[in-house]
Amino acid sequence: MITKADNPLDSLAGVELSAISKAYFEIAHLKHMFRQGWLKREISQSICESVAEHSFGVAMLCLLLLPQRPELDALKVIRFALIHDLGEVYVGDITPQDGVAKADKDKMEAAAVLQILGKLEHAEGLISSWHEYEVQQCAEAQFVKEIDRLELVFQTAIYQQNADLNGAEFYRGVSSVIKSAPMLEEFEALRAVFDPAV
Repeated sequence: MITKADNPLDSLAGVELSAISKAYFEIAHLKHMFRQGWLKREISQSICESVAEHSFGVAMLCLLLLPQRPELDALKVIRFALIHDLGEVYVGDITPQDGVAKADKDKMEAAAVLQILGKLEHAEGLISSWHEYEVQQCAEAQFVKEIDRLELVFQTAIYQQNADLNGAEFYRGVSSVIKSAPMLEEFEALRAVFDPAV
C-alpha cells in the first residue's frame, strides 16, 4: 500500500498520550493514505487524492445536498460521512483489482475500527455508527453511500481537467449505483459535461 508517510502514531511509541490523542493520530494517517485506484490509473502522487480528502469531499457533498432531503437525520449523515472509511487507517484503500473478498475486507476493517475507537470512553456509539453505515439499512446510510460514489465522479472530473485520465469507466461504474434525487440529477449533469462516452 503506497502512502505519503507512516502512521503518525508509530513515531510516538512510548509517549504518554490520552486515548483521544492516540485515536486522532491514528485517524490522521488517512491524510497520508493515497486512494490507490487513482495511483493504479497513473495519477501522479503529487496530485493524488488521499482517503482523508475523499472523506472531506463526501462530508461536504452531504452538507450541500442535505437541504434537499429534510427527512434525514443530518448529524447521523455527517457522522457516517466522516467515519465511513475509518478502517482504512490499518487496512489501506483496498480496490476491486486487489482481489480481496468483501467478507475478508469487512472483517479487517471492523477490527481496525475497533482498534482505533475501542480505547475511547464513548467508543460504543461511534463503533455502532460505523456498523450501521456498513449494513446500509437506514436511509441516512444509503444517502451517504450514494454520495460516496458521487464524490468519485466529481474527483474523476477534476482529474480529467488536470491529468491524463479518461473517466468513462467511472461514469459507467457509478451509473448503476446512484439512483435517488438529488444525487442522480448532479450525476447526470456531470456526466453530460465530462463523460467521454456521452
